[in-house]
Amino acid sequence: MAKILKDQGSHRILAIMAGLNGENPLQLIELAGKTAYQSREKIDNESAARFVQMIKNRGHKSVLEHSSMTVEFNDVSRGFTHELVRHRLAAYTQESTRYVDESDFRVVIPPDKDKDEKLVELDLVGGEKIKVSFQEWMDLNEQMYRGLRQAKWKPEDARQVLPTGIKAQIVITANFREWRHVFKLRTAPAAHWEIRRVMTNLLKDVKGRVPIIFDDL
Repeated sequence: MAKILKDQGSHRILAIMAGLNGENPLQLIELAGKTAYQSREKIDNESAARFVQMIKNRGHKSVLEHSSMTVEFNDVSRGFTHELVRHRLAAYTQESTRYVDESDFRVVIPPDKDKDEKLVELDLVGGEKIKVSFQEWMDLNEQMYRGLRQAKWKPEDARQVLPTGIKAQIVITANFREWRHVFKLRTAPAAHWEIRRVMTNLLKDVKGRVPIIFDDL
């Protein structure tokens, strides 16, 4: 039976870029940014936060590109990843349906939907009609995929029957300026429910880890 995932999408921060001496990202941004002012001699233990706040207030967001973050997303749908990869200023590595056998059939469903409610009427051969639920349709989809694999179809061929809701894993690396852009779009009220939930949780996480950079979002 296909496993239905509801509100299971999650993130894991793999890395936040720091400088050669292990300083925090704000110190790295300050070091790079003060090249413009030739004022590195003014750097002290307390100056990084002030500097980054100053460049944000002045709108010099390009300086934030000197640091980056790598995040892994798990148990999200292919629909989620299709939206995420539209952000072009980033590096992506995604679970491949060409090479990975997806017989461990897991599918994301909207959180407000009943997977067992029989809503859709199907016309069968011979004129018979039956109503099926989301769960039943995914079970049939799973049987078709597994059957094609057992018939020696390669994953890259059998994947043609996979639904957009099939679970996916993806890793993204982007600079802080691009992450701000991602958060602004994907946590907005009009964003898709799945990506909005996952990105809102990530934003709450990074606000605690990287002060100043994201606290105004």
